Amino acid sequence: MRTAEHTASHHRLAELQEIKQSVREGPDPAATERQHAKGKLTAYERIELLLDEGSFTEVEALRRHRATGFGLELRRPHTDGVVTGWGTVHGRTVFVYAHDFRIFGGALGEAHATKIHKIMDMAIAAGAPLVSLNDGAGARIQEGVSALAGYGGIFQRNTRASGVIPQISVMLGPCAGGAAYSPALTDFVFMVRETSQMFITGPDVVRAVTGEEISQNGLGGADVHAGTSGVAHAAYDDEESCLEDVRFLLSLLPANNRELPPAEECSDPADRRGDALLDLVPQDPNRAYDMRAVIEEVVDDGEFFEVHSAWATNILCALARLDGQVVGIVANQPSSLAGVLDITASEKGARFIQLCDAFNIPLVSLVDVPGFLPGVNQEHGGVIRHGAKLLYAYCNATVPRIQVILRKAYGGAYIVMDSRSIGADISLAWPSNEIAVMGAEGAANVIFRREIASSDDPDAVRQQKIKEYQTELMHPYYAAERGLVDDVIDPRDTRSVLIRSLAMLRSKHADLPSRKHGNPPL
Repeated sequence: MRTAEHTASHHRLAELQEIKQSVREGPDPAATERQHAKGKLTAYERIELLLDEGSFTEVEALRRHRATGFGLELRRPHTDGVVTGWGTVHGRTVFVYAHDFRIFGGALGEAHATKIHKIMDMAIAAGAPLVSLNDGAGARIQEGVSALAGYGGIFQRNTRASGVIPQISVMLGPCAGGAAYSPALTDFVFMVRETSQMFITGPDVVRAVTGEEISQNGLGGADVHAGTSGVAHAAYDDEESCLEDVRFLLSLLPANNRELPPAEECSDPADRRGDALLDLVPQDPNRAYDMRAVIEEVVDDGEFFEVHSAWATNILCALARLDGQVVGIVANQPSSLAGVLDITASEKGARFIQLCDAFNIPLVSLVDVPGFLPGVNQEHGGVIRHGAKLLYAYCNATVPRIQVILRKAYGGAYIVMDSRSIGADISLAWPSNEIAVMGAEGAANVIFRREIASSDDPDAVRQQKIKEYQTELMHPYYAAERGLVDDVIDPRDTRSVLIRSLAMLRSKHADLPSRKHGNPPL
């Protein structure tokens, strides 16, 4: 009897092992070949790239759908087209789900959705990041409204997890219709060129309704969403580099909103002087330069993760480290539109500030801004409302906030870029700072317009008045004398001053008024 039981047990184990092996290999070797021929990896291959080696634990690998009709009862593959589970990234727990395009084209049915709901609930309960590897054909038509309800459950959980755990969507294939709203609800969206697309209505529908001819990539490809719509935070040439950057991003984020971002040992000296900064930023306020070079000089080892690098390029948003501690950097970019604020820059900055505030990441604002972009399109497009999003995000943020004014800071844009008056904990300025309602030339033309117009030599009088305005109201110490700037610092000391200030602010505690939630100008 013991021998018979032993044999039966081994038979069951062998059967289980065979089933699980077939699950990983997929329903048909030809399907795997087709996936690879498109330059795409399988769901399991992607998970292996994302997670630490050997750390993945799968959940519900043997799940099958129970739907009948339209031939579904004849095809009941294990996993039902989505792989779910958890593992580690740099030793920290991360939950993941990955659509398997080899099974029903990754289309979502009731069982498929239930698996995603379960892993999302587990991630929220465990307080760990959730990464979705998206490669699906949308709702499974054969299952009707049950598939649509499955998406509703995902959206509801995306919203419930927002600001609680980091959510990252990696687009590795098509994502059309209502399915596109789940990535849009998450904190970050990564896309791969040529193989991933996102749109609500595809090219065929666009052609039928509007007569416009456009390809899938032209309508919703990676570069379109990374550079034009702002839906995607980054675009990559291949899946390997994309997933490597996802791992890097996860190393900069806390597991949840109750934790601080992970600190690392830093070999870059905290008191390192940035001598190069004296040459990087021109004294002439009208000369452009690349703010990225300033960031590289200040942060640990010159390394940072830029968000939306191809969209709203007149403002930079990046995650970096200072003395091993994660910070969020918001900076005007003088090499793009002179660093002005406009509709898209305001939205980009506001979204990033909200992310940092939700996940306890201190904010450093590097300011060199001539104002808001003038123009009929900006006004009619609602620059007031959109600019107010950036203002609201800063005012609402309770994390440590430090402002550094490098050169010019004019008008309402000075206020909006985290000035002391809206709650910055510390405001610093370089000796090259110019803080004023507007530039000296414009101010002189307004204040002294009659005197200039009535003079025998208007140009000479104008230049005299410009110099007078600069001397009286725009000298480097004017704001500091009035307590609106805490200190005027040597640019070479920027790194060390920021590190000391952030260390002091690490225990900052700020309470907001009791309320259900605010009403931002969405």
